[in-house]
Amino acid sequence: MTDKKMMRAMVPVMFCFFAMGFVDLVGIASNYVKADMHLSDSQANIFPSLVFLWFLVFSVPTGVLMNRIGRKNTVMLSLLVTIVSLFIPLTGEGIVTMAVSFCLLGIGNAIMQTSLNPLVSSFVTGRYLASTLTFGQFIKAIASFLAPYIAMWGATASVPLLGWRVLFAIYFIVGLLAALLLGFTRVEESPADSTADEGGGKGLFGQYVECFRLLSRSVVVLCFIAILCHVGIDVGANVTAPKILMERLGIPLNSAAFATSLYFIFRTLGCFTGAVLLRRMDHKLFFLISAGLMALSMAGLMLGSSPAVLYASIAAVGLGNSNIFSLVMSRALLAVPDRQNAVSGLMIMGLFGGTIFPLIMGFMSDMMGQAGAVAVMAAGTLYLIIYGVTIKTK
Repeated sequence: MTDKKMMRAMVPVMFCFFAMGFVDLVGIASNYVKADMHLSDSQANIFPSLVFLWFLVFSVPTGVLMNRIGRKNTVMLSLLVTIVSLFIPLTGEGIVTMAVSFCLLGIGNAIMQTSLNPLVSSFVTGRYLASTLTFGQFIKAIASFLAPYIAMWGATASVPLLGWRVLFAIYFIVGLLAALLLGFTRVEESPADSTADEGGGKGLFGQYVECFRLLSRSVVVLCFIAILCHVGIDVGANVTAPKILMERLGIPLNSAAFATSLYFIFRTLGCFTGAVLLRRMDHKLFFLISAGLMALSMAGLMLGSSPAVLYASIAAVGLGNSNIFSLVMSRALLAVPDRQNAVSGLMIMGLFGGTIFPLIMGFMSDMMGQAGAVAVMAAGTLYLIIYGVTIKTK
């Protein structure tokens, strides 16, 4: 693909990355649903679980689906499911309505995250793949960052009939635009996985087996666990940061909630910085610096008691964790170039770490306070450092 064609394809692809960020609206949306319907915390927490569950269910099947219908068509399918999920809350606001919406949002996002990264690899290769995926994560982070502010604007401005749900209307329009742009863009895709039909009579089941056999390769299983830890730390930091401030500084939740915004600010900044640096800097060195920054932040969150140390630590974990996903994903895709669809499915299945880590952190914090929760994230960070040492430089 020529540079001109590549740039033309990048515009709709980046719109798709923005649409990928819609999934993060579940955090602010679940809070408003809780208030509107007078739900308990345990009831409201069901909504985020309805999103992350589908990464475990749909990631690998999506890798198989890409072999049948192609990467672009799979991304188009994900956009369609996402658009429907955003339209449903505009028709009503009952608990069943919102539950169906969040389920479809999770399914669409699982399909999109599995298919969009290999689609990018169809026209960006080599060392530029990591920086391109990182820039995509930067675009995604913008959608995540804007969601709470759009919802708050809708709620305070008393938008007729919609209120805070104007968030769904705005993202519905952007999702339609992303689908139209990608639909009219010609993309020269890489061929289907070379072993897509391996096994003759095994058929669809055979493809599933061949997909999971990839975990027998050391580089694939190392990358899978790294994704698991990255997402676990990402979700865990968002959940735990305000609680740490409340425990150590004795401040109320309304004040401590700034910790989440601080994390997202530095995560977004890190994605933008990484998109530039990864084109020039050795990937192994960059990864180890990122993991080292996260290790320092864990020490600060574990032992810190002053506002300066705690805020700096929250910013550091956001900055350090911002490029881990792109570096791991690009390494996995490039390590098995003839099985990229299946590899992507396995890597995105690792996003289920966003469910596993918070559960373990909750048990640990009940026993040891928030230091116990930090200890779980620190264990994930230690693995990332060990993983970083295994990266081979060229």
